Amino acid sequence: MNFLAIDFETANYKRSSACSVGLVKVKNNKIIERASFLIKPPEKSFVFTYIHGLTWDDVSNEPSFGELWPEFSRMFKNVDCLVAHNASFDKSVLRACCEHYGIKVPEIPFKCTMKLSRELWNIHPTTLDNVCRIFNIPLKHHDAASDTEACARIMMRAMKKLP
Repeated sequence: MNFLAIDFETANYKRSSACSVGLVKVKNNKIIERASFLIKPPEKSFVFTYIHGLTWDDVSNEPSFGELWPEFSRMFKNVDCLVAHNASFDKSVLRACCEHYGIKVPEIPFKCTMKLSRELWNIHPTTLDNVCRIFNIPLKHHDAASDTEACARIMMRAMKKLP
């Protein structure tokens, strides 16, 4: 199975407020490409700086999601699924950002490494930092590039257990 791991950080409670994204493409259980981008959200309001450390000043001169889409959407090609830790969140951010900029939402199923961590290994809690600690996966938590790579590595491990 070929997949694209994805992780968004948002500026505020609006799902369309993505301020960074990480992407890791995996083919035949090997990482073949990595990318991460800072994103200028539609408005200046930052609530979650205390989580990810990003501020308006960090992203004010970066491209918007709509401007970045042509650059990173190519990574969505030739994958069987998208993978995220707490996939419902990242799926909702992708959808909201696409809708905000009038972009067709990719019709690719999502798989959730948080759920897989519970189902395959009975891990509790299934927070990304805890799963990474158990599997000794390096993590700089809430850094989109690091979170995405960790998620990809969890999925690669899961694929060895899945039929």
